[in-house]
Amino acid sequence: MKGKIIRMLLVGFIIVFLSACIDSAGKTSNDKEEATGGENVVNIGYSGPLSGAAAYYGENTLNGLEMAVEEINEQGFEVDGKTYKLNLIAYDDKYLPNETAANARRLVQEDDTPVVFTPHSGGIAALQVFNEQENFLIGAYSSEPAITEAGNELTVRIPPSYDGYLEPFTNYAMENFGNKLAALPPVTQYGKDWAEAIKPYWEKAGGEVVHESAIDFSKDTDFFTFLTNALESNPDVLFIGGPSEPTAKVAQQARDLGFEGGFIVMDQAKLDEMKNVTGSYEPLEGSIGTIPLINANYPGTEEFVKKYQEKYNKDPGSEAGFHYLSMYIFVEAMKAAGNVEDATVIREHIQGGLESLPEEKKVYEIEKIDENGGFEINTQYGAVEGGKVVPVSGD
Repeated sequence: MKGKIIRMLLVGFIIVFLSACIDSAGKTSNDKEEATGGENVVNIGYSGPLSGAAAYYGENTLNGLEMAVEEINEQGFEVDGKTYKLNLIAYDDKYLPNETAANARRLVQEDDTPVVFTPHSGGIAALQVFNEQENFLIGAYSSEPAITEAGNELTVRIPPSYDGYLEPFTNYAMENFGNKLAALPPVTQYGKDWAEAIKPYWEKAGGEVVHESAIDFSKDTDFFTFLTNALESNPDVLFIGGPSEPTAKVAQQARDLGFEGGFIVMDQAKLDEMKNVTGSYEPLEGSIGTIPLINANYPGTEEFVKKYQEKYNKDPGSEAGFHYLSMYIFVEAMKAAGNVEDATVIREHIQGGLESLPEEKKVYEIEKIDENGGFEINTQYGAVEGGKVVPVSGD
């Protein structure tokens, strides 16, 4: 009897321990009946950075998905005569591609997720190795052009490709500050690729790249050494980026060291989110980047911003807006396809999903998905001038 009690206690301890391990992997709603009241369920997967230096970025992407799922589940959605609700299952990958791959395999094999969202290019590339074989769609939130150039037929690139930013960002920075550029991208594959795109473009436009180094935001929290070395080359413009919080600290420390030039800000970092770190737009004066969502003007933007502010008590960034919109697009595609399980069939009806999207859900206006799987979006740019964000023409 004593041995049986000990074994029962041991089993109980193991169960508690395993539950703690699952919870530590990130936010998750694995209990289908608890999440949806026992109705027909479609599991949706997410793997992104929910801890570490990029946690704020990851949480913002997840917030957009959660908000859309909650709204959709109020009524459910009908496919082939059945009403479904969504169950969002999210895991932390700490911004590490190998963790993204492990999370996705778990989501697909254990939870039959037809769609897995991930918001970083390294994770997306890791999933593209096997997603076609295992038949799941990647909701790819990265502006990396290689994502769609890879020819993966089950990848949907959500934001516009960053190569569209090269000309307007370069023109603005050169016209307002000068032609000497110091590049300080993050060490991620996305950062490396962005840098490799803008450096030759800058030089072709008549500029000079006077310094180049990379910052590892997962390890580095003080950037004075990087900036001191960069500023010794007397640049007119700093090329910076990555998650908004550490990027803002790079900009602030550059000002603290006396830098008076402009900033080209990679599209992952958002000017309004950077301002929340610096306290005002003053340290960011002369920055050129993507226009904050709260300054954009699309049919569904105002209503989305209002609801997001009420729910999360802060302004939404484009990460939240794009993920919110994309979740609705995937659901509309399922409805158009008459299928909630087969990723290949759902992908074939993404265009139909775009065309069926209610006007009030158009946080951004996406006219179509191109032949390679990228959403085509009318891109807007913004610059910090006089302590506020102003629209900048791409001409």
